[in-house]
Amino acid sequence: MKVIKIFMKDHLSFLIFQALLILFLFLLFWLDGFRNYHTLIYALLISVIFTFGFLCAKLIMRRSFYGAIVKEPSRMEDALIRRIHSPEHRETARYMRKLYKVYQDEAQTLYSSQSRQIEFMNHWVHQMKTPISVINLLLQEETYDRKSIAEELDRLQAGLDTVLVNASLETFEKDMTIEKLNLKQLVQETVTAHKRLLITNRIFPLLDIDEAFTIASDRKWLKIVIGQFITNAVKYTFEEGKKIYLTAAPENAGISFSIRDEGIGIPTSDLNRITNAFFTGENGRLTGESTGMGLYIAAKVCEKLGHELLIESEPNIGTTITVGFNNGEGGEKDGTDRQIDGNHEDL
Repeated sequence: MKVIKIFMKDHLSFLIFQALLILFLFLLFWLDGFRNYHTLIYALLISVIFTFGFLCAKLIMRRSFYGAIVKEPSRMEDALIRRIHSPEHRETARYMRKLYKVYQDEAQTLYSSQSRQIEFMNHWVHQMKTPISVINLLLQEETYDRKSIAEELDRLQAGLDTVLVNASLETFEKDMTIEKLNLKQLVQETVTAHKRLLITNRIFPLLDIDEAFTIASDRKWLKIVIGQFITNAVKYTFEEGKKIYLTAAPENAGISFSIRDEGIGIPTSDLNRITNAFFTGENGRLTGESTGMGLYIAAKVCEKLGHELLIESEPNIGTTITVGFNNGEGGEKDGTDRQIDGNHEDL
């Protein structure tokens, strides 16, 4: 009954037009002096029968469409109406299929993001139990090592920072400010922020960056990215006295900034997957502290900022991470060769 009601409402204008057309023809015959009422009644009946037959045929052709739209939907797939005969409804069905695909893509993106957040939080909470347990054990001793407690607190702080950064990725565009930055100054600030980590592990950073190099990027997010590269370089360098080389060079498209360490390197089988979320690889299992989110976050930030990211590595030799700034400015050269600053003044 509801289908017929909707159908009649949909064709109400057509019925009114038909009635007006018949009245016009009757008036035309009347003004022309034609007075045969039997012919008029016959014409009226034929018009009604043809109109009724046309509407019935149209209702039969479209009953599946009307039946689909009056039915209470139980799932999103119910929007995909099938067995359409009308060109208008066929285009409507095609539009609904496209809309459904957009919905699926958005729902999948949301589901993936939510799943990643839940998995990361579960992983992070499990990892944070270790430094908390160590701190509790140290505090139970009569004389505890303040340095060890400070190291565990640094691990807690680093884990908390990773959680906050990962959460901020969902609203990255709202927290982004592009400005002109001095590359060397930015790198020095980041190295200084990781001063204790470098000194504790006896890893020495060496800078070779021209003072004139400027880039266009977001200060906060770029420091997070460089900080993650420095942390990884230290984490996977097991021998003391090794160095981290932070260099920059002009390129045709701008400036390339590289961080090279002398650590254990990345196995070739892992190299193409290290920027995947939660991928720890062989090296991550060696330390037992990897969340698999550091390089994932760094890659995502570089992608959103429009900076090209390249990771090269050789096992037992080291890893080189290069960030390309296409909008960088190289500045003028003075014609002299620059020497690598090996006095560790940045610490």
